[in-house]
Amino acid sequence: MILRASRAVLVRVAEAAAVLLVLASLVFFAMRLLPGDPAALVLGDQSDEIERAALRAKLGLDQPLWLQYAHFLRGLATLDLGESLRRPGVAAMGRVRDALGPTSELAGLAVLFGAVLGVGAALLASGPWLGERRRHVDRVLVAVAATPLLAFAPVVTYALAVRVHVVPLPGDPDAGFAGLAFASALLAVPLAAQVGRVGRAALADVGRAQFLSVARAKGATNLRVWVLHALPPSAGPIVTVVATQLGALLGGAVVLERLFERAGLGSLMLEAYASRDLPVLEGAVVASGGLFVITQGIAALVHAAMDPRVRG
Repeated sequence: MILRASRAVLVRVAEAAAVLLVLASLVFFAMRLLPGDPAALVLGDQSDEIERAALRAKLGLDQPLWLQYAHFLRGLATLDLGESLRRPGVAAMGRVRDALGPTSELAGLAVLFGAVLGVGAALLASGPWLGERRRHVDRVLVAVAATPLLAFAPVVTYALAVRVHVVPLPGDPDAGFAGLAFASALLAVPLAAQVGRVGRAALADVGRAQFLSVARAKGATNLRVWVLHALPPSAGPIVTVVATQLGALLGGAVVLERLFERAGLGSLMLEAYASRDLPVLEGAVVASGGLFVITQGIAALVHAAMDPRVRG
């Protein structure tokens, strides 16, 4: 059993490494094989050929492509992609590491909020507490799941932060944890809707199981029956939907960071793209892909630990 679990972990690690290698390679070749001179894009039209040649030499663009690729892979392995072009003297991966923390906090808290809210909605839509009004929960979940993040985030922020002043602006540097929590809650809404829909379907299947009738016959309350007996067997689909939604959630984090001017990978990537800061842009794209791959792998391992049917 231990050997099988170790083998599964090694397989996941190897798959994650392969995905990151492919992503990093795509980023590298896209930056160098697309039309246009990267040095001219960085320096602008007013630069002369001497300045462009110096920048090409600094970036290694005057070397053969295979040698550039080898240097790039070595830089990834050692987490050293050179200096930021926008901020000379500052390591590109240093800027990426500084931005990775806020994005991880935003996405991690959003996962927590989305899972808790989604499970709560699934229980309300499945349990006996609301009676026939349960169908209204289903309708709300469908409506929220179909609404893009950009369609409601600015409206909710304006209403709660500007008009009513019950929450701080998410981009306010002095907002602290309250600003982070509000931004994470906005990001968690689409995830909560998806978790609620899938969780409701899973609970509906489990709700017909015989062991729930046995629990009721023993005097268990409805809350105990649904939370302690019905919810654990339904956790597998919920973990799966959280894992499949991580890509959209990270994409939403990028959107919110740009919308609210919050520090993070999204803001850093857009800034690096606008200023043609190639080392920072390459590092930020690979880091965001790595964050997605790692969270997907963790979710898959958690699902396997909770549901023996998916173990290798």
